[in-house]
Amino acid sequence: MNSQTAPKITFGLIKSLINKGFIDETDTPELISQAKKEKISVLSYILSRQLVDNYSVAMIAVEEFGLPFLDLDVIEIQQLPLSELTDSLIREHQVLPLFKRNNTLFIALSDPTNSHTLNQIKFHTRQQTEIIIVEDNKLNTTIQLCLDAQETTIADILDENISIIEEEEPLPTQQNQIENSSEIDDAPIVRFVKKILVDAIKKGASDIHVEPYEHFFRIRFRADGILQEIATPPSNMANRMISRIKVMAKMDIAVRRIPQDGRIKIKLSKDKLIDFRVNTCPTLYGEKVVLRILDPSSATLGIEALGFESNQMKSFMNAINQPYGLILITGPTGSGKTVTLYTALNILNSPQLNISTAEDPVEITLPGINQVTMNTKAGVNFSTTLRAFLRQDPDVIMVGEIRDQETAEIAVKAAQTGHLVLSTLHTNDAPQTLNRLIQMGIPPYNIISSIQLIVAQRLVRKLCNHCKQKEKLPNKILLDAGFNQESLKNITLFTPQGCEHCHNGYLGRIGIYQVMPISDAMQQLILSNCDSNQLETQCQSENILNLRQSALKKVSAGITSLEEINRITRG
Repeated sequence: MNSQTAPKITFGLIKSLINKGFIDETDTPELISQAKKEKISVLSYILSRQLVDNYSVAMIAVEEFGLPFLDLDVIEIQQLPLSELTDSLIREHQVLPLFKRNNTLFIALSDPTNSHTLNQIKFHTRQQTEIIIVEDNKLNTTIQLCLDAQETTIADILDENISIIEEEEPLPTQQNQIENSSEIDDAPIVRFVKKILVDAIKKGASDIHVEPYEHFFRIRFRADGILQEIATPPSNMANRMISRIKVMAKMDIAVRRIPQDGRIKIKLSKDKLIDFRVNTCPTLYGEKVVLRILDPSSATLGIEALGFESNQMKSFMNAINQPYGLILITGPTGSGKTVTLYTALNILNSPQLNISTAEDPVEITLPGINQVTMNTKAGVNFSTTLRAFLRQDPDVIMVGEIRDQETAEIAVKAAQTGHLVLSTLHTNDAPQTLNRLIQMGIPPYNIISSIQLIVAQRLVRKLCNHCKQKEKLPNKILLDAGFNQESLKNITLFTPQGCEHCHNGYLGRIGIYQVMPISDAMQQLILSNCDSNQLETQCQSENILNLRQSALKKVSAGITSLEEINRITRG
């Protein structure tokens, strides 16, 4: 066998895996053949097929070659001496400089038998090298994070292949600004902004935060509801990057002292469009920009993907299939209300129904539905738009949010006069919604004659199925958390670990709900001016799960962790 082939280089470690019983020696020729076809090392092929886990390989290397081990989760990438190796060396050989002592460079490797890599590093650095064993998956992830961060600190940012992006043409009034502005006539900045947008989509982020400060500039992604810093470009890039985003979003780049709203649309493929809702806000050290990523596919996942329990889904489907009535979705910003509304609209969307929406702004476009964006400067607000809808023979009306008494009154009137109305409110739970409407000036008798259903919701992070681990907790802690004695008999809890597939042990989010149909008993309580505590008691008597109880069911099913629901709901 040629000495330059990957199997020869990694044979020492592969032999150890065979001796330890992790792989069968009779399978080795096939593994070598497949690795050669994919032009990767045998070890990389074995790990990619998950024939052996990364930690076990690292421990075998430590034992076999007497080398130290390091968990890359504990390092701070800002402290790594990345300048000791070129980006191309790091990428090509999957190696990471950890620290330097005198003339010795300590490097992270997952395969210590890779002599070709060691020779290349010694040749290029003219330094002695010492190997520290790390897990292959964590090495790959850390290298990517380091190179992403480095790309923001150099002028010649790599031109990623992102020709899939199609930007809309700038407004004619912007053309002179664009041609005369040195801040945005900067090819590396253009490429970098595109890369940030594409990376955010790939990582499943919901928002991008671009934030200038006095002495630094950072970019953060919100993924699964949690903000994570992904880059800290030099401060002198801030104005150029923000100007570039503003041009793409068709904003006025000369205006920096007042907030602006805009939109960016990119095309990932023939059938895949992604919208970015862009907002700027002047801060002490410049404009902060937040881009909300709007993926139309999130509204077409189907009701089964939302996270309703079976009886909750039945109540929800029953309500949206009624010919009239008011359905309210409540919860704080970022709790998934919009996706729930769009899911309902997708179910209802048919040639037989006239469906109109009033939104501020329209987040996801739905073919076959008449969508109106609010424009207060032009006099287009929720109340005026609702009045217009009622003169256009509607079957279903969706109001983005009930913000004031006038909008609430029109929505209630529409629900009473034969229309199905869907809307949102910002309240903590379903019973509080009724009190909120009364405080807005809606009489109790109008509330009970219009509202069919109230849904309160939150989003919790889902445990990663690749790495979640079983967890055993004392019964007292579980009882204090809200579980009952009966449920403790067969419960299995899981806790997050973290792997290359997820964000700190979590991947994706799912809804928890309180679905409250307005029963006859509740109507009587509302007419008697009851408070939210009395309504909550009535909910319990009707076996309506509150948010905490719904969350506990997700924990029992192994979907999320007790730690996560404690972050979202009160115990």
